[in-house]
Amino acid sequence: MKTLQDPEKIRKVGNFYERVTDTNKDYFHFWKEHTLFHWDFWLTLVLFIFLPIIFWIKFRKKESSNRLLFVGFFVAIISSWMDFIGVQCGLWYYSGKVVPTIPSYIPWDLILFPVLIMTLIQIKPTLSPFVKALFFAVLSAFIGEPLFLWLGFYVIKKWSVFYSFPIYFVIYLLAHKLSRVGNFAPIK
Repeated sequence: MKTLQDPEKIRKVGNFYERVTDTNKDYFHFWKEHTLFHWDFWLTLVLFIFLPIIFWIKFRKKESSNRLLFVGFFVAIISSWMDFIGVQCGLWYYSGKVVPTIPSYIPWDLILFPVLIMTLIQIKPTLSPFVKALFFAVLSAFIGEPLFLWLGFYVIKKWSVFYSFPIYFVIYLLAHKLSRVGNFAPIK
């Protein structure tokens, strides 16, 4: 089919995608030999995926589950998107990933951040969101990131944990604001 797009442009973009696909295949084979079922794989699976999920299921305020999950999905989307951009821009990368096909670190973006924020939102709900945002940002930037650096799961190229701090602060404030949204109108 004839397209409106320049055929030469389509060909060049296709070449980039072929190189990315080849690199992903190479990385998958490396991951299968050096990460899958090794210590870092199991540590990530147990400590950073299963335990936070079990913790949240057990200790969440059940009557607020839908509201908290709404916030958790927002946090997962925003943190994954920002993480993806950082990896693609060469600011950092991850080793020891549980899933080799996604550039960002799934436990951090899809489990740890959402669970921590959902937990903070439900604990002491009248405490200032700025205090909680400060706690979340300090914990994530100055304890979480250095821990993941020490474990070798996270490698900084052109970044600093000090850059992460205001981003984490804002993510928490946005999540807090979303958690206070009134009921949604039913779909008719």
